[in-house]
Amino acid sequence: MTLSLALVAVLLIAAAAGFLGRSRARVLRRGGERLNSLPNYHGLYCFLWAALPALLFLAIWSPIQGQLVEQAVLASPAGQQLPDFDMARDAITSEAYEIATGQRSAGFNPESTALAPVYGQYLNRYAGIGGGFAILLALAGAAWGLTRVRTSFRARSGVERWVMGLLVAASLIAILTTLGIVLSLLFESLRFFSMVPASEFLFGTQWSPQTALRADQAGSSGAFGSIPLFWGTIFIGAIIAMIVAIPLGLMSAIFLTQYAHARVRSVLKPVLEILAGVPTVVYGYFAALTVAPAVRDLGLAIGIGSASSESALAAGLVMGIMIIPFVSSMADDSIAAVPQAMRDGSLAMGATRSETIRKVVLPAALPGVVGGVLLAVSRAIGETMIVVMAAGLAANLTANPFDSVTTVTTQIVQLLTGDQEFDSPKTLAAFALGLALFIITLILNLIALTVVRRYREAYE
Repeated sequence: MTLSLALVAVLLIAAAAGFLGRSRARVLRRGGERLNSLPNYHGLYCFLWAALPALLFLAIWSPIQGQLVEQAVLASPAGQQLPDFDMARDAITSEAYEIATGQRSAGFNPESTALAPVYGQYLNRYAGIGGGFAILLALAGAAWGLTRVRTSFRARSGVERWVMGLLVAASLIAILTTLGIVLSLLFESLRFFSMVPASEFLFGTQWSPQTALRADQAGSSGAFGSIPLFWGTIFIGAIIAMIVAIPLGLMSAIFLTQYAHARVRSVLKPVLEILAGVPTVVYGYFAALTVAPAVRDLGLAIGIGSASSESALAAGLVMGIMIIPFVSSMADDSIAAVPQAMRDGSLAMGATRSETIRKVVLPAALPGVVGGVLLAVSRAIGETMIVVMAAGLAANLTANPFDSVTTVTTQIVQLLTGDQEFDSPKTLAAFALGLALFIITLILNLIALTVVRRYREAYE
């Protein structure tokens, strides 16, 4: 038996329990009994008791089974003959697992072919144990649910408790996932700061993580000053991109809500929001092949000899275009939420439409607009592909938009590309950068949510 067959068996048992519970409740109602809950709730209650505990057990058992099978295989006579080298042993066991599960017919290593029957034996054994227990658990849950089918039983309340438990579990999963991300970043960042002083990382102006192989080589200790990276991130994502996105996004929102006809709005708004669905790699191609050469030619034409084909201006312009829908949608919703009475009162006092927009509508919608801008900034700060393809990899601390710069996310990609050992400052620096970027984006999101929540009700 495999866990897939056990899953199918559990679902069939649960479906049968639900059908029997519903049928039994309908029989009671036909006999003149007055049920506290509808038959459908009794059936759903039986289904949930039969399915959810067994499915939860299978979800927990699946990773445990993998560990038990691996330990049993390595402890077998064939497993004890494997090489001591971890990478070679892992390659052989991985091939043996794929042969045992039918994913391939033979492996590159003869040891994997010989080990495959052992893998299959233990896979069947532990899958049978786990699958059998899950089926017994489903049968027990079905029996328990069927015994609760009575006239006085509140099946609806029981179903709602199960649903509430599922909602709480989903919330806990989201919270625990976020906590796991933070702890993993924090643990590796602490290892990095044990090798590199935090003051150097936070206030240093030289970034050169390519440590030398010998102590007598230049830069053998590396340079891990993150100021150029964060400046490049702010320069591209928070300055250039916002100079493009805020005016265009805000003006498009004003036009769509205040001037455009309903028919025009129904066409233009979905077209504008298509920009949010374009993959970032497509924007990267557009930036590298179209915008970057044009920016370089512009720099050379106005006498900037250092204009590069990979520049902060090219990446910032395309990134600004990418986040226009974020600014426009938030501003659109905020402007549309301003009460019509405020507009009518302004117009009744003799103000023109443009004066009403400038002095009444925009001030009233400002909290939502500011929240949208901050969310757009956090989105731009985390962008990678456009910067990789259009801004380059040089960590330059410069204010010239025609120079090549890099960002935090780009350096994280570079540091973690390829086979890396997580015991050197070069690799661990990626986690420190990730933690700092996580904190920055979290602060921006919290500020945006605080602004929106604090001032939203002032005009409702």
